[in-house]
Amino acid sequence: MTSAIDPRSLPTAGTGAVPAVAPRLIATDLDGTLLRDDKTVSERTVAALASAEAAGIEVFFVTGRPARWMDVVSAHVHGHGLAICANGAAVVDLHAGGELIEVRPLERADALSTVAALRAVAPGTSFAVELTTGIHYEPAYPPFQFDAAASIATAEELLHEESPGSGAAVIKLLAHHPSLTPDDFLDLARATVADFGSVTRSSPTALLEISGLGVSKASTLARCCAERGISPEEVVAFGDMPNDIEMLAWAGRSYAMGNAHPAVLAAASGRTAPNNEDGVAVVIERILAGHYDGPTED
Repeated sequence: MTSAIDPRSLPTAGTGAVPAVAPRLIATDLDGTLLRDDKTVSERTVAALASAEAAGIEVFFVTGRPARWMDVVSAHVHGHGLAICANGAAVVDLHAGGELIEVRPLERADALSTVAALRAVAPGTSFAVELTTGIHYEPAYPPFQFDAAASIATAEELLHEESPGSGAAVIKLLAHHPSLTPDDFLDLARATVADFGSVTRSSPTALLEISGLGVSKASTLARCCAERGISPEEVVAFGDMPNDIEMLAWAGRSYAMGNAHPAVLAAASGRTAPNNEDGVAVVIERILAGHYDGPTED
């Protein structure tokens, strides 16, 4: 078993000096980051994650995926077993089959206001509603993974409650546009619905994800770290898409994957190899070897 890391063994980027703080937590996105394009976790990455936790470094999976899609990493959970899902809207216990520990919902009134605003500025937008009980679609929405339990109706109908608080909590609202470019749709939505929710995207298509105001991977990760007495400087984060930017900016050390969106490359403090080349494992191995010196590729 690997021994705990001695902070004195970790040089500061490019200087050879000793940093004040050693990493205590690794926060990694999944799709396009930890996972290869075929949605598998390589043996090298599995070994790196296990070695990190054996060395006393916690590992958090921080993803846009809902809890029910976490089977891709459930077999590789060690230690605490917690994951941050749905871009920060849910904290789940993977040891307990994805049990929800905390939910930071999108208020239904804000979701309805978002739907109305996006219908007005981007005609042709279709919606899906992710609840704590599952996902539901509008007829025109292109589901990326069919859910036999999903109901099909307008977003307004899907968000209707018989009485306030009687429905399941809204985890996030998804909005798809058939012709706008992904970044144009993101910019338009952020300019239009900033008063109602937090808008981001993780898909290569024009699919947006709207969470409650102030909800992001970064804000929920910060809460989880504060509960554990872990400072931002003690966190190493990895990501590849716009929904990772706040987390990468918050963490003391952050790495954009070689395949990352340009805005993510600009936001991170370092860059590693692409997801298909085990970029997360590359950095973890360097940390465990005592080389904590910034970007791993130019």
